[in-house]
Amino acid sequence: MWSKELEIAMKAAVEAGREIMKVYESDFSNTVEYKTDNSPLTRADKASNDVIVSVLRGAFPTYAILSEEEKDDKERLNNPFCFIVDPLDGTKEFIKRNGQFTVNIALAYKNRPVMGVIYVPATGDLFYASQNEGAYLAKPSGEKEKLHVSDNIDRRRLRAVVSSSHSCEEMERMIEEYQIKDLLRIGSSLKGCLVAKGDVDIYFRHNPTMEWDTAAMQCIVEEAGGIFRQMDDSEMTYNRENSLNGKGFYAINRIKNRLY
Repeated sequence: MWSKELEIAMKAAVEAGREIMKVYESDFSNTVEYKTDNSPLTRADKASNDVIVSVLRGAFPTYAILSEEEKDDKERLNNPFCFIVDPLDGTKEFIKRNGQFTVNIALAYKNRPVMGVIYVPATGDLFYASQNEGAYLAKPSGEKEKLHVSDNIDRRRLRAVVSSSHSCEEMERMIEEYQIKDLLRIGSSLKGCLVAKGDVDIYFRHNPTMEWDTAAMQCIVEEAGGIFRQMDDSEMTYNRENSLNGKGFYAINRIKNRLY
């Protein structure tokens, strides 16, 4: 049903990734700016945003766009179709030059994420999903893999992923309480991709995030058979008046791994 939107979003993400890598491979250290919330902004964020917005608006002129790097037009609230975009998720990782950054593009229809694309410019990996069509990973080699979350429900051998740049006391307590030894610390929406791919079982995020951090990831996790909810177990919706995800969230393989 969402094949055209998915095709265009994938194209936009890859094109944006090329622009990101041009900056990544240059000396951009003197051009890093900081926004009012003290989060970093680079030339790559801006270049990626310009590409994505241009491609999406050209193909779907009647759809709304909510992007981290665009002024928020509240008219989007009256539109059932809204692309939700993070042109460069993991800017801190980009600045560290560790490759753990992504391009996130999702489509929300009537407040639900129905299509999601996460592109990893440093590796060329492209994660994507659309409603009722499953989740996939396309490799630069042309190989395509259908994604499935893991079946592990043994809490004694849980594999978890957490943020490498955003500390979370609640998560650290959870790791200690459940004696989680198999733990990855990485940046950006890659964490959700690892849940979808079955490489880890759980990802809990107690800290606030934004709609553009989670929309594409949620679609991919759910289409891979996983569960994505806010920390109070309520549904995460999109194209909201307030774009802050204030309740935190979790992405898990099976409900039995919902840790409290």
